[in-house]
Amino acid sequence: MTLSFGVFLLISSVFCCCAHAGCGVVTRPQWDGLDPTQVEYLPRPLGLVVVQHTATAACDTDAACVELVQNIQTNHMDVLKFWDVGPNFLIGGNGKVYEGPGWLHVGAHTYGYNRKSIGISFIGNFNAKTPTKAALDAAEALLKCGVREGHLSRSYAVVGHRQLIATESPGRKLYQIIRRWPNYLEDIDKIKNNK
Repeated sequence: MTLSFGVFLLISSVFCCCAHAGCGVVTRPQWDGLDPTQVEYLPRPLGLVVVQHTATAACDTDAACVELVQNIQTNHMDVLKFWDVGPNFLIGGNGKVYEGPGWLHVGAHTYGYNRKSIGISFIGNFNAKTPTKAALDAAEALLKCGVREGHLSRSYAVVGHRQLIATESPGRKLYQIIRRWPNYLEDIDKIKNNK
């Protein structure tokens, strides 16, 4: 291997990791995700985070979460004809954050808001049960990392999926939790008017 090619590989690997450096995100190659069919870049920093749930089975082991993320991506791409898995990030009950379109690319999580927000989806159905402490801690760490790395504005707002479209998501129990988060936004009229 030539020195210049080796330097190229090193720079490439550093560039690829930097979108998630320090965030502890399980990257697409780590969960064996498919490449998106198309990408569109998000503006930065973003001021809106939409929290939702997948309304699927939950997972609490690495293997179960990877399998669910792969199945969700396959459904989104093959059945719904999305470019990729819809949420920018998915969070398992094991406390791990799985990369979807990530911080840099437009997701397909909330019609009318995809190009101006990050969608974070907790894996499971949270109408009757709450996410694990590990999952909630992972979400908090991800949001802090997003601010630290300049992906989210310091004054970002968190809303529940149900506040923007007609859905039960993020589930009754998870919605009760996010309403206590410091960046939660109850009055969404300004957001809706700037669609």
